[in-house]
Amino acid sequence: MAKNFFKKIMPDPQYIREHKGLAWIQHWLADGSLWHLNRRCVARAVFIGIFCSFLPIPFQMLAAAALAVLFRANIALSVVLVWISNPLTMPILFYGAYRVGLLLLGQPPIPMPEELTLVWLGDQLATSWLPFLVGCVSCGLFFGGIGWFVARGFWRFHVVNAWQKRRNRNN
Repeated sequence: MAKNFFKKIMPDPQYIREHKGLAWIQHWLADGSLWHLNRRCVARAVFIGIFCSFLPIPFQMLAAAALAVLFRANIALSVVLVWISNPLTMPILFYGAYRVGLLLLGQPPIPMPEELTLVWLGDQLATSWLPFLVGCVSCGLFFGGIGWFVARGFWRFHVVNAWQKRRNRNN
């Protein structure tokens, strides 16, 4: 069942609650809904984790945890899914998001120089921040939405499959 799958990959909530470094947010972590594994909490967590993985900010995991608390999603799954954008995948994700932003804003791509320099990069940041930001938010919403639907579908598939097995066993 889907719940068992997610329980295997989730850290123990009691261990997280008792962690000394998290004592200052203890009152938020005590909320049981942040640790529930049901289709709604898991789907919300998937959306939040994928959305935050596209945010071009440091401390994406803190943003995912804060949004999980705000929207009462599974906090551990939200934080784990942020690692979709790890140091290996981040350049690919962010370049793709930049290209999506250019497409959405109707702007042409900036031609690459023969030699990359920090001066050129600094000059381009002044003009390319808007397409980059629009692309990151758009991709985060789009892929987060896809993740939400996939999580709900995955959960439903496992529940229906369990019902059918139970029905076949009883007949």
